[in-house]
Formats: sequence, C-alpha cells, structure tokens
Amino acid sequence: MKALQKRRGDRIPIFSWCADVEEGALEQAHNLASHPATFHHVALMPDTHRGYGMPIGGVIACENAVIPNAVGVDIGCGMAAVKTSATRISAAACSRIIEKLKAEIPVGFDHHETDQSWDGFNDAPDIPVIQQQLASARRQLGTLGGGNHFIEIQEGDDGNVWLMLHSGSRNFGYKIAKEYNRLAMGLCEKWHSQLPPGNGEDSLAFLPIGTKEAREYITAMSFALSFAKANRAAMLNVFKKIARAELGCTFEQEINVHHNFAAYERHFGRDVWVHRKGATQGSSESSQAAWGRQATS
Repeated sequence: MKALQKRRGDRIPIFSWCADVEEGALEQAHNLASHPATFHHVALMPDTHRGYGMPIGGVIACENAVIPNAVGVDIGCGMAAVKTSATRISAAACSRIIEKLKAEIPVGFDHHETDQSWDGFNDAPDIPVIQQQLASARRQLGTLGGGNHFIEIQEGDDGNVWLMLHSGSRNFGYKIAKEYNRLAMGLCEKWHSQLPPGNGEDSLAFLPIGTKEAREYITAMSFALSFAKANRAAMLNVFKKIARAELGCTFEQEINVHHNFAAYERHFGRDVWVHRKGATQGSSESSQAAWGRQATS
C-alpha cells in the first residue's frame, strides 16, 4: 500500500494497493478525494480500473451521506462459489455440465418462463422503483444476466474442483441506481453542493442521511442485496445438482458475497457508510448487523 500524491482540491488522502493505477481510475479517485461527503481516505484495491463515477475496486466512506453511483448500477453484484470433493474433471464432463447449465439457467435478457419462489418477494418494500420491477423479477430470480457475468468450473489452488458464478440483482440494481442518482443530482443542484466533475452515470451526487430519499435508497438497496444473494444461491443450487449427477461429488465449502454495496460500519471512531464497488468486505458479521439495523430504522 502507498499513499498517492495529493492534488489541489483533495480533502482526504488516497491509499492504493494497486501498483499502477490507470489514468481514468486515478482521476476518479481524486474526484472522490475532493468530494464534500467523503471521510478519512479513498482506498484503491489491487485490480482498480475505471468505472462510472467511482473506480471499480474502489472503497470510500461517508459520514452522513450515501452516493448512489459509488455503489453503481448493479447493486449486490457478487460471487458465489462452492468447493467440490472432486480433484479432477475431464473435458467431456465439463462440456456435459455446461450444456445442462445452458438448458436450466437463462442468460442475457432471457428469463424463466414461470415465476420463481423466494420468500423475500413477500417482504418487498413499498417503494415505486421496487414495486414496478416485482412482476418481472419473479422470473429473473436464478438468471445470470449479461455483461461480465459468468458461470465457470475451476481448479482451485487446493487441488479441488470449484464451481463459481458471478451475478447480481438483475434489473433491480439498475433501476434503483438510475432513480436515486437522478434524485441526488436534483437535490445537490438545489442546495448548490460543490461536486467533482461528472454528470449522469459519472455523477457523484449524494443523498444526505436523514432525508426521505436517502432512507428510500438504503431500503431499496437492502432489498436488492437480498435478491442478488438469493439469485446467486438459486443458480448455485442448479449448478450443484448438475455437478453432483455428473461427478458424483459432495460439497465442502460455500461462499456467497457481494462486491457492490454500501454498509453502515464503524471506522476510525466514526459511524460511516462504507461504499464498495468491486470490493468485498474483510469482516462481515458485526458490520452487516449494524448496517441492517440502520437500513431498517
């Protein structure tokens, strides 16, 4: 880790674990360092690269605000993986598993033909951007989506075969981010907030904690995170079923984590909203519990 040289206007330092930060991501990091709502420092992870507004692989904290575009348009995007007892797999077995996956897990813009079951649908918050997506989301649960989302079979450093997938909250995250960034831009313009350069998807407009808009965003984000986790779990269950039938394996360890989210945590003696875009949480239980209490209060 090294502290990057400050530029004029930076309020807080930038600490980088990335050996060679690309120029676009560096510019975004300095925008965050000069932002009126950021706290203590900007952190750049080893794989940092340019995103929208905030670098992917970036972490920031805000004391009294949330920044929708610092979480991004795929709220709850993350990884799920499971370790199998298998220590080898043939190319033919891989091909058969892939073909079965294609038949059971919709990708891209495809959905399931029938509604999928998830208890969380019964707890959907009464927020327009959520309610408008519920009907389609019932058929999106257990679907991969497009872009950089993937399903793959891996050989781990431990010598075991692992099943891995990368996906998020489907259209929920996109709609929530777009709507609350729009509202944040309007509020920041109304209050003449001095923001770094950026507009639309690159905007770093923020929602002050305590406002109706911030409360709604946090509640909507929380629901999208739950949906994203359930979405990955549903696909992983299909993946495990197919792998078990093909390989005769058992499963020894399972992981399901977000890397696009904001969480209410305590750092450097302050209660802050930590925004992670393309970055995971080091220790989750205590901070997630605190975040859950705040999000539902």
